[in-house]
Amino acid sequence: MKILVTGGAGFIGSNIVDAYVEAGHAVVVVDDLSSGKKSNLNPKAKFYQLDITSPELAKVFAAEMPDIVNHHAAQIDVRKSIADPALDIKINIIGVVNVLNCCRAIGGAKGKLPKIIFSSTGGALYGEVKDCAREDDPLFPVSAYAIDKRAAEMYLFAYAENYGIKYTILRYGNVYGPRQDPHGEAGVVAIFCGKILENAAPFIYGDGEQLRDYVFVEDVVRANVLALTKGENNTFNIGTAYGGSVNELFKILKQAAKFTKDAIYQPPRLGELQRSVLSFDKARLELGWEPKVGLEEGLKKTLAYFSQIN
Repeated sequence: MKILVTGGAGFIGSNIVDAYVEAGHAVVVVDDLSSGKKSNLNPKAKFYQLDITSPELAKVFAAEMPDIVNHHAAQIDVRKSIADPALDIKINIIGVVNVLNCCRAIGGAKGKLPKIIFSSTGGALYGEVKDCAREDDPLFPVSAYAIDKRAAEMYLFAYAENYGIKYTILRYGNVYGPRQDPHGEAGVVAIFCGKILENAAPFIYGDGEQLRDYVFVEDVVRANVLALTKGENNTFNIGTAYGGSVNELFKILKQAAKFTKDAIYQPPRLGELQRSVLSFDKARLELGWEPKVGLEEGLKKTLAYFSQIN
């Protein structure tokens, strides 16, 4: 298939591009390099440096005629979304609508609309959870980032109903791993690795017992490969059903690196969730997906990656 990946020079997107190329697909990357890196680009993928909100995107779609659009280009920093909600709306809603309209525009020429695989958020959408959040649980989007991701999901549903477009929505936990940057909540893993390799004590905000569902990027990539042919017009959590604390992350990385310094504790951040964990039962049943990389193994792989590039 021909697959167009927006955000394909970013952390998650570039890992997905590598898997698609390895599987023999023709891959096109659209990325404005505002947060993505040229060094992440797969040399076998065709690259367009372009903002997803640009009218020029329609020309790329018309030239490439993709069968699948994997949409990972996004503003991903929750705190930035609160500080500048207008920017978040532009990228995470208007950008998605632009992609959808580009799909519609080439649908007539192809005789078939491209399917969209959309990266959404698990933790930010569900809010505080007592057990494991499931896809049909009530949503509590309180940041601009979460609100806009939810709005984008609803546009996908509307375009499916009105125009027949196919989609699969993947609601991620806190993704970490090789090529991770320190933006977003999951960026704590990259930040810890960087500080440890600099022999500097990292900060932990609050008591460090807040729980997140940390999912390794290799597992996320597998979900995006399965979604090429499964999960039509459906939404899936991509997480581990395990809540890892910030203290646990630091302990594992500290031991793996034989790091001797302790973390420095800071006051808690306003509005931070205490518990965000995702059920993956639906993904296992309908996509045939489940996480394979445990937290300790994933953290050690991530530390090894940062050790090599530093």
